[in-house]
Amino acid sequence: MDVNKECHNPDMTTQLNLRFITSLQGISATEWNALCCQDYPFARYEFLAALEQSGSVSQGTGWQPQHLVVYEGDELIAAMPLYSKTHSYGEYVFDWSWADAYKRYGFNYYPKLINAIPFTPCSGSRLLLQDSSRLAELLPLILDAIKHHAQTLNASSWHCLFPSAELSACLSAADISQRVGTQFHWYNRDYKSWDDFVGAMNSRKRKNINKERRAVAEQAIRFETKAAQNITAEDWQLFYQLYCNTYLKRSGHTGYLTEAFFTLLGEYFAQHCLLVIAYQQEHAIAAALFFTDSKTIYGRYWGCLEEHEFLHFETCYYQGIEYAIKHGLQRFDGGAQGEHKIARGFEPVMTFSNHWLARPDFQQAIDNFLDAEKLSIENYMEEAKGCLPFK
Repeated sequence: MDVNKECHNPDMTTQLNLRFITSLQGISATEWNALCCQDYPFARYEFLAALEQSGSVSQGTGWQPQHLVVYEGDELIAAMPLYSKTHSYGEYVFDWSWADAYKRYGFNYYPKLINAIPFTPCSGSRLLLQDSSRLAELLPLILDAIKHHAQTLNASSWHCLFPSAELSACLSAADISQRVGTQFHWYNRDYKSWDDFVGAMNSRKRKNINKERRAVAEQAIRFETKAAQNITAEDWQLFYQLYCNTYLKRSGHTGYLTEAFFTLLGEYFAQHCLLVIAYQQEHAIAAALFFTDSKTIYGRYWGCLEEHEFLHFETCYYQGIEYAIKHGLQRFDGGAQGEHKIARGFEPVMTFSNHWLARPDFQQAIDNFLDAEKLSIENYMEEAKGCLPFK
């Protein structure tokens, strides 16, 4: 079902049409990707469509697409990946306590509207614009449409997760409350080699990291890195097996993503994919899936069949750092959480989300919580910076 809202700007001769669509099928990849001006892979049509076509996001999984598209005449000029959610799984910005508060007072927190890349806590484009200079013009219209759509769906709220700092600031200025969080990212300080990188650390931390790497090598574990079209269908099948095995051990289910999702990545998104496979005695025992753009490597998924000392650190972090240095990438986004990354050279960075709740009383209570939480996050980041391993 599509929902339309027409807006007329007296300063323009062409009418704007804001529409909510429940699938990307009605839009071409060319149209959507023309709005992806930033070098950020996850907002691209191929990634979002793979989530939909594989059944990883759907009404049945609690991620019903409600994408917002804006047309000027017949031309797509803006888009927002948007979902109606019936739970808070797979978001990495935790609001379970908010849902509990609604329930205690006899209100429904779900459904809620989420502007996000499903299962992807990587900051980047959340509002795609053909012309970024039109943000100030279009944002009020978009927010008004979202609030009306939330009312139509009986949604409690709208949440923008992991936007760029710039968009988050604009939303905050529009009275969409800002929340901050912390992740740990690695930055390439013009390192020429692995030794160059660890050479920037103090002696004790450098010895610890090199000791971990030696321990993996002494277990006769070797690594193979495959990129883009070199990742075969058999590799994708292997990775899905490892991914499911690890989720099952950790969470009691086989993960949010279907096998078809990984197959579709291989078919339509391979140019952004990097797979590191660990072998012992020629048997694959673990793998990590990364994504890349021209400046960043993103560590996203991992799985293993066997537990080995330091295998996770080597596969998910050290192999990624070495790849970034070799290929001149400037940043390694290791995903959500993980204080253990600090000792391995990942620096604390601030992340953002923005939140609008239809009920003013709950909005005020949450705003008070966010103010206190921000102070705590800022203090935590300062402490974390003091724990970095560098000289």
